[in-house]
Parts: sequence; structure tokens; C-alpha cells
Amino acid sequence: MTAIDPIRSATMRAVKSKNTQTELKVRSLVHRLGFRFRLHRKELPGTPDLVFPARRKAVFVHGCFWHGHDCPRGCRMPKTNCEYWKSKIDRNRQRDAANLGKLRADGWQVLTIWECKISDSVVLAEGLRRFLG
Repeated sequence: MTAIDPIRSATMRAVKSKNTQTELKVRSLVHRLGFRFRLHRKELPGTPDLVFPARRKAVFVHGCFWHGHDCPRGCRMPKTNCEYWKSKIDRNRQRDAANLGKLRADGWQVLTIWECKISDSVVLAEGLRRFLG
């Protein structure tokens, strides 16, 4: 039996899946652009972070590490328990792809915003305006 590291456990418990800083920044920007949305619609595949029902558009705000983005932050791998993390991130990517396919098959347009891409708010705002307009 493996000993449980209390520090690691506390760190993992603190990781949020909703209302992250990245998501809050995107939501604030979308609201300032004048768009209104619904949050975390459970009836949709993948529970998109922002949903625009009348437009049939959904936005996912993904953390680079957790969803296996190809940026430097997403490509890094923890030094301990590597096999577990590789497997977990691979499952997340497969689940994301399946949910994206289901949404598109149901007639939804989907935008994924990566954590590493939110620093330039001008570029992000333009991309959101194009997607939602």
C-alpha cells in the first residue's frame, strides 16, 4: 500500500473544476463585450463553461496541464507518479474529443479557450467577438 502524502492530498483538494481564475477572466470579458450566457449546463456533453443557448454556441475554458495542451505548461509532466498523470491526461483528452464530437453532432459550435491564451485580452476579445457574433 502506498503512503498518502498529506501535502499532495491538500494540494489536489484545492484544485477547482469550476469558477477558476482563468474561467472568471473569460466570463468577465464576455460580459463586458455585451454577451449573456449560462454557466455549466449539465445537460450538454462535457458541461461547457459558458453556454449561449439561442446561438447554439458553447465555450470551454481549459487548463493547459489538465487537458494536455501542447504549450510549455501543458507539456510538463510531474516528476512523481508519471504513469498515473500520463494516463489521466490522456483520458481527459479523449473525453474532451468525444464531448466536442457530440456537441458538434447536435448542431453546436464550440470554442476552446486555453489557459495560456488569456493573457492577451485584446486578441482574446477579438476571437470571442468573432465566434459569438
